[in-house]
Amino acid sequence: MISLISKQLNLQDWQVKNTLLLLDDACTIPFISRYRKEATGGLDEVQIAQIQDLQQKVIELQARKQAVLKAIEEQDKLSPELQKRIENAQTLTEVEDIYLPFKKTRKTRADKARERGLEPLAKKLMLQNLGDVEKWTQAFLNEQVETPEDALKGARDIMAEWISTNEFIRNSLRRKFEKEALISSKVVMGKEEEGEKYRDYFKWEEKLQRIASHRLLALHRAQKEGILQLSIFIDKDEALELIERKFVKNNSEVAEQIKLSIKDAYT
Repeated sequence: MISLISKQLNLQDWQVKNTLLLLDDACTIPFISRYRKEATGGLDEVQIAQIQDLQQKVIELQARKQAVLKAIEEQDKLSPELQKRIENAQTLTEVEDIYLPFKKTRKTRADKARERGLEPLAKKLMLQNLGDVEKWTQAFLNEQVETPEDALKGARDIMAEWISTNEFIRNSLRRKFEKEALISSKVVMGKEEEGEKYRDYFKWEEKLQRIASHRLLALHRAQKEGILQLSIFIDKDEALELIERKFVKNNSEVAEQIKLSIKDAYT
């Protein structure tokens, strides 16, 4: 914990260690800042509050890691490699991305497709080395899968789930959102008079990375009051292209099935 906090805040380990000891002794932040400068190296209230905040986040991170490890172990799917990745994760987001393929809250379209025996077809399609796609689907037809299109649709559902839970893709899209996302607002129909003070934002759009803090807070207030609808988005075509570079290997008939899965996964 000390090392992690030190690196994130660019402080010395001893500064963080002493500050945590003082906080654990129920010393207040103002007290530590004013009267324990020799112990902390002169940290101010903001820095001490940051240490306290990160301490809580690290505690929450460790607790979540244990819960995720237990949940995956109960499914008999916890390999040594997977355990190491979870234990080495630095953020809650990273832990949740790793856990996502094992997290089941309801039966998905992909689950229903698996129950109909279509996962092997999805695996073959992902390899993108099939010739006649419709010919391959014939082996998967049964009472529950009546046509080749039924088989392909089920396989696409499974592939879409694989793509949407892929850590590399999620992180790549997350970085793209951080750099390029736009935030837009529009007035809720019939709320024009009630939301008169937010008139400037009835139809508004700008880059999220550059938005002034007071404006973002105003937009959130208006959304909470039911005056505005907010959207955060990036260019969809660019996002799809990013995913396609990872999964589409050629221009074959099979690749078209992959592209359909990618559109579904992105949505």
